[in-house]
Order: sequence, then C-alpha cells, then structure tokens
Amino acid sequence: MNLKYYTQVRKALRRVNFYISEFARYALPSALFRWYREFHHFSNSLDSEAIQKRVDYYCRFTPTPLNSENSITVGDFKYPFGKKKKYATYFFDLYHSLVYFRKDLRFRYEFGDITHEPEVPTIVKSRPIKEGQPTNSVIMKLNKKRHYVFIRDKKTFAEKKDMLVFRNSVHQAHRVAFMEQYFGHPKCDIGQINKDMIHKGHTEWIKGFMSIEEQLNYKYVCCIEGNDVATNLKWVMSSNSLPVMPRPKFESWFMEGTLIPGYHYVEIKEDYSDLIEKMEYYTAHPEKAEAIIRHNHEYIKQFQNSSLENTISLLVLKKYFLQTKQPVK
Repeated sequence: MNLKYYTQVRKALRRVNFYISEFARYALPSALFRWYREFHHFSNSLDSEAIQKRVDYYCRFTPTPLNSENSITVGDFKYPFGKKKKYATYFFDLYHSLVYFRKDLRFRYEFGDITHEPEVPTIVKSRPIKEGQPTNSVIMKLNKKRHYVFIRDKKTFAEKKDMLVFRNSVHQAHRVAFMEQYFGHPKCDIGQINKDMIHKGHTEWIKGFMSIEEQLNYKYVCCIEGNDVATNLKWVMSSNSLPVMPRPKFESWFMEGTLIPGYHYVEIKEDYSDLIEKMEYYTAHPEKAEAIIRHNHEYIKQFQNSSLENTISLLVLKKYFLQTKQPVK
C-alpha cells in the first residue's frame, strides 16, 4: 500500500470539503448571522472574568477612530477571487466572525506572518510580544486549520526516545544556526524538509517529511519560531513530549506571551548552547517533565471549546469596534 499516495488523497479531499463548506456558508445572507449574534452570543452569562481576560489580552490598543483611508467596511470584505494570493483560510476564519456585525462598521486587517507594529488598530494572526503594553496588533484566530492541531498521545514520556526531534523548513538565520550546531548530534534527530534553500551546500540536512505520529516517539520536540510563532507548539503541548525552545518573541491567539519557562516548556538559550544540558536534566528528573506535561494539557483546554472560542472571537471584534469609536448594536 502506498501510504504517501493515500495521505495525499485524504488531504485533497479535506481541501475540497473545506472549500465546499466555506463557500456554502459564504453564500448565506449575513442578516441571519447578525440575528443569531443578537439573540445568542452576548448574554450576560458569558461575561465571565476568564473570557474578559482573554478578550483584553487580544485587543488592547488605545481608543483610536478609523477613517476611509486606513480601513474598509465589513460589507466590503469579500473573497478575493481575482487575486493570485488569496489567503483563503485567513479570509474565511475572519469572515466567520465579521459576518455577525453590521456592514457599515470599519476595520483594518493584515494577513500572513505579521511581526511589525501597525500604525492603526489592525486585525492580525501574530504580533511581537509586548507584555501587557498597548498594541495596535489585534489578534484573531486566523489560519486555524494549520495552526490549531491538538492530538492524543498514546505514549508516556518514559516510553519515548531520549532524543530531540526537529523537522521543519529552514529559511531563517536562527534555524540555520540551530542546524549547524546540532545536525548529526547523537541526541538529536533533526533535518529540514524544504529543498528550495540549501545553506552552504548542506544537502545532508534535507530529510523526508516526518508525521506528527512519528515525532511523538521522541521525548523532546524542538519548537523554534519561524517567521513568527512556532506552528508545532500547539500539538506538542497537547502531547506527552516536552516542547524545547528559546523564550518566544511573537504570539498569536495561543497567547505564547503567557507561557512560563520551566512550567510550560523547556527554555534554552538564544544561541542553543545549553540544549543537551537541559535535555539531560529532564531525563534525569522525569517527575519535572511530567509536571510540565500536566501544565500543558491544562493550558490547552481553554482552546478546545469551539463554542467558547467563537464567543471570544465575537467579543474581541465587539471591543475592536467600540475602541475605534463605532457603536455596536
């Protein structure tokens, strides 16, 4: 049986199903969603302290009005059929929440891996971590099909290989530095999966794709940031392996800025020099490793209730519109 072939077929079918369901939803009258929001989503029973804390985390800019030059209306937010780069998953993720609001409300957005500070309040997937300071980057749960993957790990920490695994694209200088330092190390099974960039002729770095299931055989999974956040951090924190990474510089809906070193992940230095030392420590102290795993499983629970996630998304947008001096009925 050609497993790679059938995996590709399943991916293709999921992609087709995604577009069919999303465009079917897109075709529905927006008035239906606005009616549903009015009667179901903003009841006082949902206004808990935990929910408000997350809303305020994602949206914390100084009240700023928008104008026609730096924003568009909800009614003008349409699928970009004519554009080459459509950011389809970003579009539909944001549309799912925007459709519940009046068409005349104004907003600004940027899709992709955003690592800069916008000049005006802007809806983004990611932003630099600013530790509670005001920021014009307003986080929404975008590109969630790729980023929000949670798994059930059947192997315990003790049953896994005492090694670190890394399979990812290597374009950025900091990932190149990691490969130069640890490729071929007996405690590390690492490799790049992209073939479009061969750093200094290191063709030996190129290794085949490794599934999540295969990576779960290792006690330690490297979660180094790429262009912005580390995509694999979510599924690693839902596993029985330990995420290993320097302190994050960027954050997303997953609130990476709230993660505590030594409590949610194994923190290593920016130059990666203490990687093996940290691995040996947690291998020698499995009870501390198990504690991190328990903390992580507790942390991800807040992202696994789809109804709650949708409600928080709507409340973030509601605050965004109010903070930009636009009344929300």
